[in-house]
Amino acid sequence: MTMNQQKPITLLICALGGEGGGVLTEWLVDIALASGYAAQSTSIPGVAQRTGATTYYLEVFPVPLAELAGKRPVFSLNPVPGALDGLISSELLETARQVGNGMASPQRTLVISSSSRTLTTAERMVPGDGRTDPAPLLQAIAGQSRATQVFDMGQMAKDSGTVVSAVMLGAIAGSGLLPFGRQAYEDAIRHGGKGAEASLRGFDRAFAQVSNKAPTLVASRTVLPPEGALPPRGGPSAEQLAFVNELLSNEELPAPASKGLDADLARMFPPPVHAMLALGHARMLDYQDRDYADLYVQRLQQVLRAEQLADPAAAQGYATTREMARWLALWMAFDDIVRVADLKSSASRWQRVFGEVKAEGGDLLQVYDHFKPGAPEFAALLPAGLAARVTRWDRQRVAAGKASWALPLKIGTHSVFGMVSLRLLASLKWLRVRGSRYATEQALITQWLDGVVRGTQIHWQLGHEIALCGRLIKGYGSTNERGKDNLMHVLEHLATGASFTSNEARAAAIAQAREAALTDEAGKALDQALVQHGAPARPVKAQPIRWMDNPHRKPRAVKAS
Repeated sequence: MTMNQQKPITLLICALGGEGGGVLTEWLVDIALASGYAAQSTSIPGVAQRTGATTYYLEVFPVPLAELAGKRPVFSLNPVPGALDGLISSELLETARQVGNGMASPQRTLVISSSSRTLTTAERMVPGDGRTDPAPLLQAIAGQSRATQVFDMGQMAKDSGTVVSAVMLGAIAGSGLLPFGRQAYEDAIRHGGKGAEASLRGFDRAFAQVSNKAPTLVASRTVLPPEGALPPRGGPSAEQLAFVNELLSNEELPAPASKGLDADLARMFPPPVHAMLALGHARMLDYQDRDYADLYVQRLQQVLRAEQLADPAAAQGYATTREMARWLALWMAFDDIVRVADLKSSASRWQRVFGEVKAEGGDLLQVYDHFKPGAPEFAALLPAGLAARVTRWDRQRVAAGKASWALPLKIGTHSVFGMVSLRLLASLKWLRVRGSRYATEQALITQWLDGVVRGTQIHWQLGHEIALCGRLIKGYGSTNERGKDNLMHVLEHLATGASFTSNEARAAAIAQAREAALTDEAGKALDQALVQHGAPARPVKAQPIRWMDNPHRKPRAVKAS
């Protein structure tokens, strides 16, 4: 066999910073050399640990060195678009990005990708659901690959107690792309030392997944073209479209079981509400106490009674009550310093951190939490009179050109002092209900609840759209305040204000305003939607002007006349 009759096997490895892409590449090179094959790898690391994409390029000559009669293959340092035999990626959008760059070829490239996502900054910045739809990503990947394997590598790694690089190694081995036996792969993992057993579990599951060619289903919508339509030129074949459709066929996820729902509560509400009610009720108990959970139930009963009158046949499946069970629980469990301290010092959080860093029994783990509570956070726990004085003092500071007051804290939650401090703060739930923030939040919640009940009594769809406006309440600080302002403005000027030809038109206007608020953080789209339906735009809030001295400005000489 001569050199010009063979070409190197080319593989592009795509991962995110901190996922072990470099370790995976080292494993493959070591396996190749131990098996008697020539191999070479190059890498383009990410910006920093756990940020950015990292790519590694591997070439393996498929003929053992012993059969080359002393000759050595010449490898390339960079991948060539369309000339890859394999592409493996730990993140779906990164896979699609590499496919979009032309790296994969429908005639040549085997693509193995994880269906899991790490959201981009742009996706996280959207006030609503800014996640990229996986359907077009999967269709593009299927259309530009010889064969495709997609499954959730992240979840498989988590279930195996290992990192995703071990799962990726198992997928490569199961694909048969490289001329190595399974034992060679497993030996490389065992020589890695610590964590080898967990890595072998992840390797074994991925090997079985890919070698059996049984892709895991991904929840999304189907993307098959209409009946009789042909794929676009250069697009996926019928077989590839069928594969994508199989991945996306699991459209309805099973609803969570109503675990822990008391029998009395189960009798009060119809079964379609039970799952969300159980989660909301449990959150109220954890957040405050039994009385607060009872208040949650009483508020939800008001919505249920109104919906039963508006839809006596339950044709809508109690959708309004279900949505209120979700958004009411989230709003009632608003974040404050007591809640933050409780979450930071919980046993479940410590166990999660312990697992994320893969710490073992003899390891020393230190965790430092950074806090910066400001005047609003402290005022929230004070009675209205004292809270107003604290807030007024802070506003005067800002008006005078100073920064808003805050107290930077660094607390070692691994220490006895740090944990006791947080637990002491978390025990102040009794003070929360006496604070100004609690009174303000309850008044706004009541106003929204009344709007939902009245809207439902008038027309089912109107009440449902007002209930969905609970999505506007999210985050903390200025984001949370802006969401509440938007909701109150919609309630005042669209739910009961401007005139409409029908209740359906009013409901549609509320839906349009809500979606506009969720897609544009600045609020320009919301203002346009409001004006379009005859409602006033949101009032402009006054912002203090801060004058700053330029320390590098040279004094200007004034010539005397």
